[in-house]
Amino acid sequence: MLVLALAAGATAWFLSAPERLDRRAVLAAGPGDAVRGERMFWAGGCASCHARPRSEGEARLELAGGLELETPFGVFVPPNISSDPESGIGSWSLEEFANAMMRGVSPSGEHYYPAFPYASYARMTLADVADLHAFMKTLPAVAGETSGHRLEFPYGLRRGLGLWKRLYLSAEPVIALAPDAPADLVLGRYLVEGPGHCGECHTPRDSAGGPLRDRWLAGAPAAAGSGVVANITSGDGGIAEWSAVDIASFLETGFTPEFDSAGGAMAEVVKTTARLTGNDREAIAAYLKAVPPQPNGYPPPAAAPQN
Repeated sequence: MLVLALAAGATAWFLSAPERLDRRAVLAAGPGDAVRGERMFWAGGCASCHARPRSEGEARLELAGGLELETPFGVFVPPNISSDPESGIGSWSLEEFANAMMRGVSPSGEHYYPAFPYASYARMTLADVADLHAFMKTLPAVAGETSGHRLEFPYGLRRGLGLWKRLYLSAEPVIALAPDAPADLVLGRYLVEGPGHCGECHTPRDSAGGPLRDRWLAGAPAAAGSGVVANITSGDGGIAEWSAVDIASFLETGFTPEFDSAGGAMAEVVKTTARLTGNDREAIAAYLKAVPPQPNGYPPPAAAPQN
């Protein structure tokens, strides 16, 4: 029994080890271009989590962290990712940055929690990650570290995340497209499934926190806080009545076709999607209209009591 237990432990330790990108592939990506990287910064929504809470305007480029995300697993606090070499990521090499973004591995070799959406960023190209790294180095340096996560046992044991990654971390697209699919549809898939990481909030999850790909973008209970995140497919309860023009306009203005406005976390998202090009927003809209329709991925509201 002891031998079997030791063998099982050794196997789990081996399978949960961090896996990094191929170094030669990272180096081949080159140093990156900061001008192109700004597009990836807004597409990735970095400021939505890493800017100081309630910051506006240019202050959203001061990525000091500190937002508290209350989840069933505990409280996650996005860290300082400013260009400060001590408190932030100013001293990180491209290789360290790429492994964090696409493999969820820190420079010291620890697993990051998937509250950092590297499971989506894994679908990005190394060239875009290199561009983003170049842009991040141009942003203000902000001193001061955040308080860190506050997690319940056993979620504070990072090593087990290596097993989670074996189940859920993949660079493969979620939605298959025809080889001759239009360019805007291909671009939209890339932006939504990769840097935009829309599925991280809009897709239901299983008990281990992994996304249910067969319910892609069907809406879900909010991962942080309370409430639900909308179904953004054309299924019942979703956005079937929205045209592609409606979707692109919403991503720019925050106004729905019914002239309601985005609220909560989505209001923060619109602050970033509004900075994308019109072509990018139109591509996102084209992809969302092509996603297979799904019924709502969250429980219906409780029925009102009967008199």
